[in-house]
Amino acid sequence: MIEVTTTSFDRMWADLEPVGRDAGSGGYRRYAWTRTDHDLREWFAAECATRGLDLVEDRAGNQWGWWGDPDTTPGVVIGSHLDSVPDGGAFDGPLGVVSALATVDALRDAGFEPDVPLGVVNFVDEEGARFGIACAGSRIITGALDADRARSLTDADGVSMAEAWRSAGRDPKTLGRDDDTVRRVGRFVELHVEQGKALALAPDGSEDLGDPGRAVAIGTDIWPHGRWRVDIPGEANHAGTTRIADRQDAMIGLATVIQAARSYAVGLGCVATVGKVHVVPGGVNAIPSHVTAWLDVRGRSEHVVHAAVDAVSSEAGRSGATTTPESWTPTTTFDTGLVGRLREILPDAPLLGTGAGHDAGILATHGVPSAMLFVRNPTGVSHSPAELASTDDCHHGVTALTAVVTELCTGKDPESMSDAR
Repeated sequence: MIEVTTTSFDRMWADLEPVGRDAGSGGYRRYAWTRTDHDLREWFAAECATRGLDLVEDRAGNQWGWWGDPDTTPGVVIGSHLDSVPDGGAFDGPLGVVSALATVDALRDAGFEPDVPLGVVNFVDEEGARFGIACAGSRIITGALDADRARSLTDADGVSMAEAWRSAGRDPKTLGRDDDTVRRVGRFVELHVEQGKALALAPDGSEDLGDPGRAVAIGTDIWPHGRWRVDIPGEANHAGTTRIADRQDAMIGLATVIQAARSYAVGLGCVATVGKVHVVPGGVNAIPSHVTAWLDVRGRSEHVVHAAVDAVSSEAGRSGATTTPESWTPTTTFDTGLVGRLREILPDAPLLGTGAGHDAGILATHGVPSAMLFVRNPTGVSHSPAELASTDDCHHGVTALTAVVTELCTGKDPESMSDAR
């Protein structure tokens, strides 16, 4: 096994630590097509240049650093994303990008020459924090998100993605599906921090953070999940002079949606969250005339998820609310052949399914052989400043990823590396 030094990982992690960090919350605000995003993209480009990787961008703005020519034969790709949710943690996304670059360093230090091209990717707008669609970068290039719809998406300030592109010095007309880029990806392995606490627990349920055999897991599947927008009508009026009996308060409808989401999630065995709302007119002393809420539902089966959404929609509809789907990802099972290879390479690694969406899932749905590695999270907390992975476990992650890449880039597997998608 190739020996992995920790120097490059630690240096890159320190470089990224202050970028986009909010001094008040301690969390990160790294949103797509902002100045912070520009700084992160420049950092990634510089790291690729330092390693002599050929940096190219696709029609969604995703960045790909290539070691070798993927137009000759499809390559193995590793990486993740650098953007964040509002006040997110440091590890969700950047851990995969930094680990991928550190893997390239380990291979170079060992004198390894890949038999197939090796790529490192930084996917743009994975979290969907600004424009509301998760994994936008991978959805756009695979055609899962229509280009016209993507351009018309707006952020909380009413700025469209097209306008954001123009502000970033880009031509939004070029945004769209990119079959040539996807064809270059023979196999994709995304390393990510675990967004739960399964690896921090021993089989008997007790906490066990000292077992190096549980530092890294192999991802098997992603639960079905989606986002729905709920528009709740009301009537604006004075908060101090309008009788309770005369009020049409849209916020009461929101309360119904929130309570129904929790109740049906518990009853059906899934998870449901109302994590974002927009209130009109938004005054403390004004009865809301309209509330828009976003509902996130996930579960182990598609039937359960849809049943929960239908039930919440029915409850909300009694107050005149309408429910509109914004994104949907069905059950995603990672490529069985690739997962099998990872199990051979990392025989002691546990297997782990996840309720979180990832770019690897979008590529897998499109037919690209994809898999994931998860690094232990001792707190089990994610999408929060409390998100965590120990330095030792991060290093274990780089070691595991390096072992995987070494094997996948040694020789050619015609079935998995086929570009006949």
